[in-house]
Amino acid sequence: MEKRVMTDGKRRKGLMAASALLGGVLVLTACGGGDDKASGSGSGDGGDASSQAKVDEAAAKKTSEALIKITPKDGSDNASINNAAKVTVSKGSLTDVTMKTAAGTAVAGQISADKKTWAPTGQLERSTTYKVTAEAKDSDGRVAHENASFTTVSPANSFIGNFTPEDGSTVGVGMPVSINFDKAITNKADVQKGITVSSTSGQEVVGHWFNANRLDFRPEEYWKEGSTVTLKLNLDGVEGASGVYGVQQKTVTFKIGRNQVSIVDANSKTMKVTQDGKVIKTIPISAGSPVNKTYEGQMVMSEKFKETRMNGATVGFTDDDGKGEYDIKDVPHAIRLSSSGTFMHGNYWGAKSIFGSVNTSHGCVGLSDTKGANDPNTPAAWMYNHSIVGDVVVVKNTGDKTIAPDNGLNGWNLDWSAWKAGSAA
Repeated sequence: MEKRVMTDGKRRKGLMAASALLGGVLVLTACGGGDDKASGSGSGDGGDASSQAKVDEAAAKKTSEALIKITPKDGSDNASINNAAKVTVSKGSLTDVTMKTAAGTAVAGQISADKKTWAPTGQLERSTTYKVTAEAKDSDGRVAHENASFTTVSPANSFIGNFTPEDGSTVGVGMPVSINFDKAITNKADVQKGITVSSTSGQEVVGHWFNANRLDFRPEEYWKEGSTVTLKLNLDGVEGASGVYGVQQKTVTFKIGRNQVSIVDANSKTMKVTQDGKVIKTIPISAGSPVNKTYEGQMVMSEKFKETRMNGATVGFTDDDGKGEYDIKDVPHAIRLSSSGTFMHGNYWGAKSIFGSVNTSHGCVGLSDTKGANDPNTPAAWMYNHSIVGDVVVVKNTGDKTIAPDNGLNGWNLDWSAWKAGSAA
């Protein structure tokens, strides 16, 4: 019994020792085995690098190859309102492009047929911030995105040219192309190079700067009747003065009508209306009085009014009280010949006997008419109805000076060499 008890005790101790040893082995094996299983190798550092490489490779496979470019670049200012905005893509196709103002107003645009480019379909506004969002897909259908924001040129940093005549109009043979810029131009040569005027007649057309804001174009002789004149303004991005850029990109065409030139003779008090050099009508007139003579020279009709108000105070004819020497609110059939107030117009207040016999006006060319401008049989009505803007009126024998070339559309009073001398191109 004694011996059996001792044997059982030793046996228990042996089992406990074995268990402890086995437990230690198991614990060590568990820790080491965990590292081996996570890394797949005996080195923990090497396992992390391999894992990251696989992650990078997987990420690369998911990134679209489509490369989107938005112009102007993000954050740009003074951007063009014509050609600056554009979205292009390489290694892919555009799927969606939106352009909005900062206030949220959408801008119409169109993706090209090949889905490689997008551009607005209209002109942008000046001094406006635009936001562009673009989306494209590569050949595997993976999507790419790009965003940009830019601001267009402000009115303070841009210039425009207001021109005459209007697009699509028919004008007389004397009508020049006259452009008045809203900012003073110092880089005249660059601006003039951005403007071309041509005629189907083949006539040479030259520009002449009257001052920093006005540039006119004309040929040496009057335009050929029936010809078509084209004005092209390619001023977008042209620097007209320091920090001031053009924004216009426009083509204008107008047609030259029949050749009508009228000759006013203050001595004979008559006006001969000619077409293609032949007199078609002689009209008695009353020109400026000896005290208020009519300018001499070639004058171009620039405006027509069936009725208009003429107040002497607006052109310097005032009495001692500062009021106009005349103020007629319904002058009939008035045709402007100068910026300073020279008109050819109907006169219903003067005696019929003065026309053809006495010069009585304040400098205008008067024709007999009736009040209300509704009688088509008067000389003034006939002249009004047979005239178009751009027709020429040549005034002579008044005893006054020749009208200044920049007083109205009257550059024809400069000879050709003097005209060409005013060109900057």
